[in-house]
Amino acid sequence: MKYSNLAVATLTSLALSACFTLPAGPAGPQGATGDTGAKGNTGYTGATGSTGAKGNTGYTGATGGTGATGDTGATGYTGATGGTGATGDTGATGSTGAKGNTGAKGSSSGETVVIVPAR
Repeated sequence: MKYSNLAVATLTSLALSACFTLPAGPAGPQGATGDTGAKGNTGYTGATGSTGAKGNTGYTGATGGTGATGDTGATGYTGATGGTGATGDTGATGSTGAKGNTGAKGSSSGETVVIVPAR
């Protein structure tokens, strides 16, 4: 009976413990904060390339010389002036022809008279 009394007492205390709520005990200490991982290195920035050398400016060519001036040609002679031709003689004056006779005078009839000059 020794065990049965012990079992009854254990079951009774378990049943009563479920009816009562006890306040919670004090909080335990906070755990230590973990270490932050190491910071990674920043990559290297490449060096700046050099600027190419500036090319030389070309020289300006020399100015060419002025060509020689040509000689003026000789002046030609003026040809001789021709002589004036001889003046021609005036031809002889022709004779005047004979004067013709006047024709007979007709009678007047009151009509128009046509006079034909002699040739």
